[in-house]
Formats: sequence, structure tokens, C-alpha cells
Amino acid sequence: MITGKNYIGFELSAKGNLSYKTFNPQLNIENQTTFIEATPAEIETACLLAESAFHSYKTFSGKDKAAFLNAIADEILALDDELIQTYCSETGLPEGRAKGERGRTIGQLRSFAELVAEGSWVEATIDTAQPDREPMPKSDIRKMMVPLGPVVVFGASNFPLAYSTAGGDTAAALAAGCPVIVKSHPMHAGTGELVASAIVKAAKKTGMPKGVFSNLNSSGIEVGTQLVKDSRVKAVGFTGSIKGGRALYDLASQREEPIPVFAEMGSVNPVVMLPEALKNRGEALAKTYASSITLGTGQFCTNPGLILGIESEALSHFITQLSAEIINIEPACMLHPNIMGAYNSKKAKALAHSELEISADYNMEVQTNYARQAVTTVKGASFIKNSDLHEEVFGPFSMVVQCKDAKELETVITKLEGQLTGTVIAETNEVSNYSKVISALQNRVGRIIYNGVPTGVEVCPSMVHGGPYPASTDSRFTAVGIHSIKRWVRPFSYQDWPNNLLPDELKNENPLEISRLLNNTQTRDAI
Repeated sequence: MITGKNYIGFELSAKGNLSYKTFNPQLNIENQTTFIEATPAEIETACLLAESAFHSYKTFSGKDKAAFLNAIADEILALDDELIQTYCSETGLPEGRAKGERGRTIGQLRSFAELVAEGSWVEATIDTAQPDREPMPKSDIRKMMVPLGPVVVFGASNFPLAYSTAGGDTAAALAAGCPVIVKSHPMHAGTGELVASAIVKAAKKTGMPKGVFSNLNSSGIEVGTQLVKDSRVKAVGFTGSIKGGRALYDLASQREEPIPVFAEMGSVNPVVMLPEALKNRGEALAKTYASSITLGTGQFCTNPGLILGIESEALSHFITQLSAEIINIEPACMLHPNIMGAYNSKKAKALAHSELEISADYNMEVQTNYARQAVTTVKGASFIKNSDLHEEVFGPFSMVVQCKDAKELETVITKLEGQLTGTVIAETNEVSNYSKVISALQNRVGRIIYNGVPTGVEVCPSMVHGGPYPASTDSRFTAVGIHSIKRWVRPFSYQDWPNNLLPDELKNENPLEISRLLNNTQTRDAI
């Protein structure tokens, strides 16, 4: 029997009695490796090591952390075909997607390495003393960002690399100076273990403390629950369902010392199609959105699950064209039978709604675990009064809401829960006529797209991947890009400390040559 093990610090461990296997949805069979669930004792050890590692790791220089992050990227690349084949066997996704996601993961790690090597991200702020100020002298006060402590990261089902073991949450937390304990996702535990081995190799090569990283297996909620409750854990990162994210948020809030949970959760990503654009480009938009709805079998958190328009001949024609285009697309495999089952269940619930009209529902024979795409439509008034129609159907499904006028369109948007993205399809000359609609959309989303599709999240400093609840648990932060590091730090001030006892980031001579806010002026100069 091939046994998948837990990484407790740098050591492999498999002491538990509970086991499970991953699943190949393309072949509809279990994979060979048996994974052993982490025991309470192993969780305890991982947390103890993480706490111990934090005391030294938080003092490591930006250059040392950069070397670690770059080494992780190198070791992931060294896994080569073994990683790609394992990824595909556990997800049903094609090789091209696996390699693309690996590239994104490598890019994230290297971008954080560049960030911490340069060092200005700590937002060093210095207000020098004014001992002669009247009527009261002013102290010397200096501020910078410092790491929170050990972070638990939950792997995401739909991104085994970019949002999981060495994904954005882990990369950002390690860059910030926080040890990480990953609760590996059970659907791709083999991929997770391989990536964990790369992180451990990198940690050893670059002289990182033993508990800087651990990877724990679990098919249920018990391991995650114990981790979030542990007093040594100081923050949580999660990408997944509203139900799962909310459960973790509540659990963390009920602790004696509550901790932040940065969860990126559900979103239907409304697309507003304005009349002139539909009239001029309806057929092209139908083709574009049929592809976007079915991309990755609809298993993206930015999938366009809701299309909003004003009743017109052009909108009716668009619905007809979208329905025709989406039926012509070959169905694809979903990540796991459980995800397939949830999609079928939520889709069936939606299709059974008395006020919903089915515009397209793929009814040909498909392979096991392949999803049948669907398009539905509903009147704006019905959508407003039936909140159950607002729920995400995770998969290749989209609903077109036909509003009677701009006012109803605005009302529909204001009734929506928080979303990751909103899209406006418009001609330039008509945008100003719908300023209230666009303003309403801005209030409900974290990112607004103009004449594009929401699928695809560029990893760059300007990206916001988050939004009002329940898109995320804290709309002030992004889960993508270098600014996502801000989730894992807190501001900290030193008052009247001797220069030689200050961290290098705040010393008079500015030995790191970073950009600092010195008496309200941004500069790299020494004092």
C-alpha cells in the first residue's frame, strides 16, 4: 500500500488510524495512495513547532525570506511531470491547465520574494522627536508592520496549486514572517503532499526554522476545527464555500482570543449588459459569454452566474444566441463526484423554480462526472422577491434576469449579496446614462470589469480579489497580489527607543535603504 503522510515540520508522520483516498473523476476510480488523517497529537506538535519557529522566523531579513520563497518555486519546478500527472489524476483537469496553474503559483512566490527582498512593504513611518515643542514635548514615534504569528491555510478544491499548499495565502504569510500550517484539501492530497515536500526541501536548504511549515491531511472537519481553536494559531486563510468559510469565521470568533479569518467565498459575479451594447454586439457577446460560463466547467469563483439586462428585442435575441452557443460546447469533467453532485442538486432546484424559464439545458449523454451546462431566465420582479434565486450554482450555469427598466435593474443589484466581481458591457456613449446602476454595482463588488469577462484573475499589485460579505469576510483586503500580505501583519509602534535597539527598518541610518515616511515626506534618506 502506498501511504500519503503528514509533514509535521520537516518530518513525515502517519500515526493515525483514519484513512482516505483521492479520486480520479476522469476515470471514475479511486487513486492508489492511501492518506492518513492527522491525529490530535500531530496537530498539537505542528502548532507547537509553528509557535517556536515564529520567535525566530519573524526576525529573518527580507533577503532570507526571499531566498526561501524562491527556493520553494525552484523545488516545485523540480517536481516536473510527477506533479502535473498527480494534479491531473486528482482533478480531471487537462495538462495545460495544470501547467498554467503551476506557472501562476511560481509567479506568486517570486513576486513575494521580490517584495520582501526590497523591503519597503513594511510601511516604515518615522516621526522624530520635538523636545522643545510647546506646550508639550513630542516623543520620537516609529511604526512598521509586523507579522501576526502562525497562520492556518485551508487548501481550495478548484485550485490545487495556486490557492492551496504553496498558493497565494501561504506565499503571502511566509513573506510576512508567519509560519504556515496547511490543512490539505482531501480532493488533491497527493498534489498537496508533493508541493509540501518542495516547501520542506526549500526550508532546509535555506536554513529556515523547523516549524516554519507543516502539511496536515484530513478528509473531514475535525483537523481544521482543532487547528482554528488552537491558541497558538493567530490567523486563518480559506478559499471555498460560504458554508465552510462562515463556519471557520464563527469558530475563530468564539475563541477566548478571537482571530481574523480571511475567507474568499461564494460569488455569482453579475454582468450588466446595457441596451446599445446588446443591440450592436449581441451575437459576439453570446459567443464570448458561453465560453466564459463553461470555462473550467464553470468551477471558478469568478464564473459569470448572473447576467442582467433591460427587456428588449436585443436582450431576447441575446438569450436565444447564448442558449444556442452554450449547447454547442462539449461538456467537461468536474473536479470530483461530490462537486458534481452538488452542481446537479443546485441546478435541479433552480430549474424547478416556478418563475424560472429554462433557455438551454444540455440533454445529450455525457461521461460520468461531466456537467451538463444550462442557461435560465427570469423576470426582474421575480428575482427581487425570491432570494433563493440569488444563490450560486457552482458549475456551468448562468441566469439571465430581464428587468423592465433601469430602475428595476438598479434595484436588482442593490438586493444582491456581496460579490467578487461585477461587469459592465456597454458602448462608451451610454455609460453616463446608467450612472446609478454602475454606482450600485460598485457598492456590491470588489472589482468591476468593463467590456470583458470576469473569469481570469491577473496576479498583480492592482488586483482586488475580494469584496463585500459573503464574497469575502473582510472587504478591505485582497486575496491576490502582493498587497494580500497585509492580511498577515499588524501595525506596531516604537516610542522613544534607542536607535541601536530598533529594527533595521526604523533605524536612523536606514541600512536597508527602503522607502520610509519620514516626518510626512516619503524618502529613502537617512535621518
